[in-house]
Amino acid sequence: MERIKKAIQKAKDSQAEAMPSNRSHWVPGKGGPREEDPGDLSSIAYQETGIRKVDLDHLEDNRILAFNKNDPNTFAFDLLRTQVLSRMQEKNWNTIAITSPTPRCGKTVTACNLAASISQQTSRTALLVDFDLRRPRVADYFGIEADVMLSDFIDGTAEIQDTFVNPGFQRLVILPNRRGYANAAEVLSSSKIRRATHDLKHRYESRIVIYDVPPLLVSDDTIAFLPQVDCVLLIVAAGLTTKSEIENCMSMIDKETLVGVVLNKVEGQRKAYY
Repeated sequence: MERIKKAIQKAKDSQAEAMPSNRSHWVPGKGGPREEDPGDLSSIAYQETGIRKVDLDHLEDNRILAFNKNDPNTFAFDLLRTQVLSRMQEKNWNTIAITSPTPRCGKTVTACNLAASISQQTSRTALLVDFDLRRPRVADYFGIEADVMLSDFIDGTAEIQDTFVNPGFQRLVILPNRRGYANAAEVLSSSKIRRATHDLKHRYESRIVIYDVPPLLVSDDTIAFLPQVDCVLLIVAAGLTTKSEIENCMSMIDKETLVGVVLNKVEGQRKAYY
């Protein structure tokens, strides 16, 4: 336990040292994401961000339901959105990591739906970042095919703004990835990623940045990355996650940054009000 605390503090210290004094590294006129107008978010014209309209049937097949207000299951994600944003607003937070103890808890589906639900609010924009560098799945769930992805930025062949994709919905931008990395922990704790997350956090006041990160108990990737975000949402699965796994995760997360625990995969179906 003491070793974990020391590792987290070391990561925080190195993050602080790497933070630049200016608010952004994007150079005006060089393709920065300038589409968002803080004065009016009801309709955004995406001029620099690539637009890849996704198939609604594909979203439904992959349980991305928050766009469909006729589906009674969307209420759960809207309720989660309200609770999460309320806690984040109290603390003046705008970046959140979504993780789980182990695979198959539904963290990526939750991250996708939460981002979609947040984007439904005209006072907020959502940026969903696939930082699960072991098993990136966000692009698959949305059915996004893009020429440039996160791996191109990591490899130094593209700027991070070149990887942004709008899936055809207002106020939602996705930073997708399809390539896994064996040295994921080193990548996520690198100075390059720290500078990028700093820029993403401070670029727009209206933006909520949602990071889909690896399960806590399968590697040290997430522990290496957590000091770079404001808060954490833990996803556990009914009938799959054990009490000891939850306790282990709770010992690894700073209690002040834990916004909540979601119990996923509960049997039963919500009925419509009318």
